[in-house]
Amino acid sequence: MLNPHPTRYAELNGVLHDLVTGAQEALGDSFVGAYLQGSFALGAGDLHSDCDFLVVVRERPDAEQEAALRALHRDLPHRDGFWNRHLEGSYALADDLLSADGLDREWLYVDHGNDQMEWSTHCNQPWARWILREHGITLVGPCPADVVGAVPDEVLRDRARAGLATLTDDVLGWCPPSVAWCQRYLVVQACRSLYTVRTAQVASKRDALRWAMMHGDPRWRPLLQQVQADRDRGFDRDDHPRPGSVDEARAFAAYVAAVA
Repeated sequence: MLNPHPTRYAELNGVLHDLVTGAQEALGDSFVGAYLQGSFALGAGDLHSDCDFLVVVRERPDAEQEAALRALHRDLPHRDGFWNRHLEGSYALADDLLSADGLDREWLYVDHGNDQMEWSTHCNQPWARWILREHGITLVGPCPADVVGAVPDEVLRDRARAGLATLTDDVLGWCPPSVAWCQRYLVVQACRSLYTVRTAQVASKRDALRWAMMHGDPRWRPLLQQVQADRDRGFDRDDHPRPGSVDEARAFAAYVAAVA
């Protein structure tokens, strides 16, 4: 039975119902289950979050199934409403999820708010699997722990360290430093990566910031407080960063890479 109240937002619950029933219709017997991971699974989803989903399938979608899924995701973002424009997720092969050997394989993926799908490794990463196994919200299907194998601690730590080495270039390569949201995103991602290196767990953006304030060098606390206070500004291409804040964000990311 489909979970009727997976989130605190009634409209989002309706969108997820349409997503799941559309996926079931497209995939038929290949459909295994559907889940939320990301911010909502970690208890931190709000109106500034996207809604990260994962649909598990027995086999790679054939041409007919893929066409049906692409048609579903071409339609969803153009319906009336808010949350239909804030979905992001993948169609994961069940065998790939059983062990770390299946990491980095491409799955059919739709980016946040997009109406075109692509084959991508975006959701097939250690942190997404850890969230799904440890905190995933079942929309319909088996328990997440029965679907996703455990992620070894060192896999999580090693990936987080490797990402920190190029984090600033990676983030500001696709997210312009002239946009305030991008400054905040860089800081938050550095906090989350450091949290994973230290704990072999994954925290929400909110909780990673709070953890860094408590356990990090006090020199960075004003920056972290600024990022936390500005979250409600959301994403706005015309919203420019506070003076000097991008340089501080770059310096913080470099500091985190060094101490990690």
